[in-house]
Amino acid sequence: MKNPYEILGVRQNASQEEIKQAYRELVKKYHPDRYTDNPLKDLADEKMREINEAYDFLMKNQQFSNDNRYNNHNNYRGGYSPSDFMRVREYINRNDIRNAEDELNRISNRNAEWFFLRGLISIKKGWYSQGYQDIQMAVNMDPNNYEYRETLNRLMNANRNYTNYSYQRRGGNSNDMCSTLTCLCCTDQCCECLGGDLISCC
Repeated sequence: MKNPYEILGVRQNASQEEIKQAYRELVKKYHPDRYTDNPLKDLADEKMREINEAYDFLMKNQQFSNDNRYNNHNNYRGGYSPSDFMRVREYINRNDIRNAEDELNRISNRNAEWFFLRGLISIKKGWYSQGYQDIQMAVNMDPNNYEYRETLNRLMNANRNYTNYSYQRRGGNSNDMCSTLTCLCCTDQCCECLGGDLISCC
């Protein structure tokens, strides 16, 4: 996900009400009902998905004080801020898995975003079973998050497709299918969620 503040067009210390107002305006602008039978429908749908993800992220991860102002870094529950998770995502996007993992391990609050990012890191490292479990955990913790559910669905579809292919190649012998969740299918599918290829197979 890109910077959620930039997506919603608000400053980083925006109040909760400012974020909500920006979200409402963008929803009006890109609502699917406005793009029925329009050649830009797919772009509008993608924009709405991005807006919803950014809004959900800020509402669930940003702390607001009594006057609705953005608290400083030390006042976050669990010793983290949204910018910590954004740094992890940036490291993953740059293929800097070591720093991504180090940064993530410094965050003490093991919320849905934490498990989701650990899942992506595990997949990047080739630990597909662990990655799948972590992303499943993220979905269980936050079932309404589109990004988490879409990533999990892509992993499941990739595994299913690879299983069917492997089953046909083996003439019906499909044991040990869990180990076949490899970068041939799942990595490119999974990694689009960060706006680019998380894993390069070449």
